[in-house]
Amino acid sequence: MLLLYSTQPSPRLMYIADTLLHDLSGIEVVYTSNMEEFKSFDGAKINYSHHQVAEDEFNIIPASEILFEQQLCEQKINLAENSAYKVLFPSEGSDFSFDIFAASFFLLSRYEEYLPHQKDEYGRFAHNESLAFKASFLKQPVIDYWLYDLQKTLQARFPYLLFALKKFRFIPTYDIDIAYSYLHKGITRSAGGVVRSLLKGDMASIKERINVIARRKDDPFDVYEWLYALHLRYGLSPYYFFPVAKSTGEFDKNIDPAADEMQELIRYHATGYNVGIHPSWQSGDDESLLLQEIKTLEDIIGRKVVHSRQHYIRVTLPDTYRRLIDLGIHNEFSMGYGSINGFRASIASPFYWYDLLREEKTSLLVYPFCFMDANAFYEEKLTPSQAFNEIRYYHDTIKKVNGTMISIWHNNFFGSDKTFEGWKEVYELFLEEVVYWDL
Repeated sequence: MLLLYSTQPSPRLMYIADTLLHDLSGIEVVYTSNMEEFKSFDGAKINYSHHQVAEDEFNIIPASEILFEQQLCEQKINLAENSAYKVLFPSEGSDFSFDIFAASFFLLSRYEEYLPHQKDEYGRFAHNESLAFKASFLKQPVIDYWLYDLQKTLQARFPYLLFALKKFRFIPTYDIDIAYSYLHKGITRSAGGVVRSLLKGDMASIKERINVIARRKDDPFDVYEWLYALHLRYGLSPYYFFPVAKSTGEFDKNIDPAADEMQELIRYHATGYNVGIHPSWQSGDDESLLLQEIKTLEDIIGRKVVHSRQHYIRVTLPDTYRRLIDLGIHNEFSMGYGSINGFRASIASPFYWYDLLREEKTSLLVYPFCFMDANAFYEEKLTPSQAFNEIRYYHDTIKKVNGTMISIWHNNFFGSDKTFEGWKEVYELFLEEVVYWDL
């Protein structure tokens, strides 16, 4: 047990201390504002205040008022270099060189996303608006680094304090935005595809479409058996996210969920894997559609849907997460950017979302991702070889802190479409040369 003293143990302070010390370190934390209780306590204790209370305390001096405020306002962020990484809110005279509680809360709560900011072309919080991008630590899970150093420092002061052992995990996830390139799209969409190819003079695509529909050739996006074999070989437990919008649009191009073949594909994956909802773009504009889509997926798989990832990573806080909680989602996989790879919340460990406007820790467990194939290909313009180096970097970085590495892939990147030539091999090589040695 660890006793934490503060003149006012606020909901924000208790949330971030619980996250760092209990959820991620396995320590029971008790809070007090009673000085005499703190002084007389015989055990590990942290004084989070400006004044010394006990001689045997570990003192972290608040360098910001963010944890004691009850409103949102612009924060003055002081940055400093600390060995191999940057820190926020340096704290002179403290037993720790910076205010890890205030710094971690600012990043983990996504405080900056509630403040006025410039949105990107899709109406999302733009990555270049983030402190992590501006201060060049987007590619580092700095909260994991900070926590590791705090644990070492605390254990040096209190040798009997034992922390839970974390173990590196790799969780592959897949967004099945377009399950098939040609199959099961119906006469109208298939005819439209032929017309578009004719207008482009792309006769090869027309020929391929005809051969696939006639079952003389495999669909370019049908890689499901190949993925199944990979998971079996490496003992992986993936998550699949399926869009089940009833109507298509500019950003929603999924196969009709009423089609028998689509339902069979979803049930096939739900039998042995985790299956979640991939809310359509439309559901971000019409709230009633999300309930409809979750119900559709539940009817197909025959159980409650508790996993989710937003299509196009379309997240607006706090509205998106509140809606998901209200509809029974427990695990959310959208914490990352749809425009660049890196650590949006500056962490490589799952954490519970804090609702800043309601000032409460919620039941929504957030699983942050660090790498998405579409970011590497469309936004960062990486070659397959460069993408392999990038995903290996994230693996090595996260493994050093025994974090959880979550990657996002799309089935079309693994198929026979020449646009994505070499990407299938990147994934195979990554699993064979990197992940294999973690097993």
